[in-house]
Amino acid sequence: MRITVNGETKDVPSPMTVGELLRSLGIAPASVAVERNLAIVPRSAVGMEPVCGGDSIEIIRMVGGG
Repeated sequence: MRITVNGETKDVPSPMTVGELLRSLGIAPASVAVERNLAIVPRSAVGMEPVCGGDSIEIIRMVGGG
């Protein structure tokens, strides 16, 4: 299935959850915030939230500093 991740079109296997997508990209789910189709995905739902063809996913990395 084809989705958009941070503005880039990607082909990913189906079915897939947001958590599986993050792991396939080498990203630890606890280290990012995820938006799916303009809605924030709660961390508690990352493992259950489906990714569907045509979805727009934004992955925001947490950055510390001062």
